[in-house]
Amino acid sequence: GHYGRGSTNAHTHTHTMAVFSLYVVNKAGGLIYHRTFVKDVRLFDDNTYLRVASTFHGMHAIARQLSPTKGSSGLSSVQADTFSMHCFQTLTGTKFFVVADLHARDVESLLQNVYEVFVDYALKNPFYEAEMPIRCELFDINLDATIAGYNSKVL
Repeated sequence: GHYGRGSTNAHTHTHTMAVFSLYVVNKAGGLIYHRTFVKDVRLFDDNTYLRVASTFHGMHAIARQLSPTKGSSGLSSVQADTFSMHCFQTLTGTKFFVVADLHARDVESLLQNVYEVFVDYALKNPFYEAEMPIRCELFDINLDATIAGYNSKVL
């Protein structure tokens, strides 16, 4: 569901979509990957990234419990006044979430593409151990290309 304040700013100029960062959280709530894609975005120390991932994992679980109907998949998106967060959860419980600007559209299909890159270049890598930090150069390269392609789209 959507939580937080909606934005009422009306923009009339051309705007490119921007995904600022990606987090991958394993089923236990541990951060196994994060990457920032936009130069002018604030960077944090490693502990802050771990805290963000852990907090999001907890919010996701709480959202599933709060659902008035059975079978809720948890938190799919959160909207703040200056950004939005979008989540895709795999059947194995791994969560991919992105921090994006408020203009971002069709983020669900982007997250599906990111998941496919994960399957092709991390899970199929014989040296990658499931649930562990992702350190695969081909994953990084193909992820960068996927996000760059998305971020270059003009609204």
